[in-house]
Amino acid sequence: MRTYDRLFAEAGLISGPGYIPVRLLERSPQATHVFHQYVIRAQRRDDLRQFLADRKIGSEIYYPLPLHLQPVFSYLGLKAGDLPVAEQAAQEVLALPMFPELTEAEIRLVVATVADFFS
Repeated sequence: MRTYDRLFAEAGLISGPGYIPVRLLERSPQATHVFHQYVIRAQRRDDLRQFLADRKIGSEIYYPLPLHLQPVFSYLGLKAGDLPVAEQAAQEVLALPMFPELTEAEIRLVVATVADFFS
């Protein structure tokens, strides 16, 4: 997780003047995390996902539909546009490879590929 954070920062993808293509999810500095997913919010998420797939890098969209738009919650009477922040997040979140055996070289490849996409 720290390696991803550091490499995204070094690549200039998460800060700087003007357009910032990738946002990391907020985390409490007091919390200790055991990540089973490394999730970013990315502009042009679907195009990025295809770009990664074309280069044999896996990614996943675990929550493509915000909760209020899922059929099980239809009884709440909410419709598209009622929770715009949740809807925007559902359009941007992308889980990148994360597993115990993932090497720094592999993380570097993922971040470099994301940087290539946005260059």
